Amino acid sequence: MSPPSAHRIFCIGKNYAAHVAELAHLGHAPAGELVVFMKPASAIVPAGAPIPLPRGFGAVHHEAELVVSLGGFGDGGRDLAETEAVRYVKRITLGLDLTLRELQTQLKNKGAPWELAKAFDGAAPLGDWVDWHGGDLQAIHFTCRVNGEPRQRGDTSKMLFPVARQIHILSRTWKLIDGDVIFTGTPAGVGPLTPGDEIALESELIGRYAWRCV
Repeated sequence: MSPPSAHRIFCIGKNYAAHVAELAHLGHAPAGELVVFMKPASAIVPAGAPIPLPRGFGAVHHEAELVVSLGGFGDGGRDLAETEAVRYVKRITLGLDLTLRELQTQLKNKGAPWELAKAFDGAAPLGDWVDWHGGDLQAIHFTCRVNGEPRQRGDTSKMLFPVARQIHILSRTWKLIDGDVIFTGTPAGVGPLTPGDEIALESELIGRYAWRCV
């Protein structure tokens, strides 16, 4: 295992049908194409460190996700074939895409970018990297618990856009390079965090990581 780091952080939105449905109740339109946004590397919070929740912007929601780190491109990270894309996944972990939900809804309704709701300091808690030596990225299960109570259960087989397709689509716009990271989308069950909460992500394949909210 190695501590979290990233060159660029790409995030995939609305990638599980049940999560799309729960957002619809908040007035968010369904997504037909891959939804992509970015966070700065400064948003990373390593496991065990406190998560500083923003104040004065409404609810901060947790979104638990499988996260992959890319590498091995040489000079060829552009226009990658979907059939070849997963070989560039070198490490995996679990992470949280923290979201200022009320602010995000306001920004979406205005047609404005999401950065204020998604890219704040501490918005990307990230577990330690685990080397990935191949296997089925669409057969990974994970759980998010808040104060010991299960909130989210992830099953990557239910992704609307599998990891290989995500990499393929991203490579059509960006030349991907070693150290690029993808937050691959969250399942249903997102909800608010408050100061004092402990949030934990776990997977038999990847490990367990926890943070305390302050």
